[in-house]
Amino acid sequence: MNFLPWGDLAILDALAALALATCVFIYITRLENRTSHPLGEKVGAHKAVLAKLRKGEPMSQDEVDYATELVTDARSPLAYAMPATLFCIGFFYVVGCLFMLHLDGGNPSFRTFIGGIPMLTSMNMAVQLRKVAALKKRLAKVTVSETQPADELSRV
Repeated sequence: MNFLPWGDLAILDALAALALATCVFIYITRLENRTSHPLGEKVGAHKAVLAKLRKGEPMSQDEVDYATELVTDARSPLAYAMPATLFCIGFFYVVGCLFMLHLDGGNPSFRTFIGGIPMLTSMNMAVQLRKVAALKKRLAKVTVSETQPADELSRV
């Protein structure tokens, strides 16, 4: 059966999205099954720990352990399956609309390119993951302080 280029792209993209969604499911299942760090339960701890790491400030051992967990999660290849799946969803919408327009002989409208919104969002997600993953170099140089107040994260 010949679906023309847009139909073939839509089918190929749907298969890729299915494979990537499976990877996302595996990644999230792994995250849910492991014991989370106690700092992960505090509101704003993620942002505060990463800010301290970026600035090169001394951190407690708990903060270093949590930062290591965050960086390791962001460096996982399966983490990039989330933005890739979102990109595939947007791409599927665009090529699906173009396929239908090609069959009907219509002209592309703004509606055709609404799929670009999740595609742009997915690129932002990938960049943010990459920024956190790049902190591995700073993590190796972090200074561990012995005496840190318990509410150190609440002031950041």
